Amino acid sequence: MKENLIADKSFDFALDVIKLCDELCERRRFAIADQLLRSGTSIGANVEEATAAQSRKDFISKMAIASKEARESRYWLRLLQRSQTINRDYSEYMQDINEIVSILTSIVKTASSSASKGMS
Repeated sequence: MKENLIADKSFDFALDVIKLCDELCERRRFAIADQLLRSGTSIGANVEEATAAQSRKDFISKMAIASKEARESRYWLRLLQRSQTINRDYSEYMQDINEIVSILTSIVKTASSSASKGMS
């Protein structure tokens, strides 16, 4: 199977989020665990859907949704980091999500740019 950097990164990130959310649930922080779990696992799900897109527009839409979910995940992680709900080092989570946001932003911009050039 062909390597797909964003698919691999978003899948690995989702696995890390699941573990973090399990810990949040143990601390009875169900609301934030639910929000982070939904957004953190949705990134990869949308990337996966984009790989089977029916059109360039569909691909861009799915990747844009993944980008929004990544940004939401970053928000929840920042909130956890600042609140110290779980006292831990969040730097690896933040590095991973920032890379994912950057990659997705680049994919959406590139795909949108080439789509608009194709219309001219």
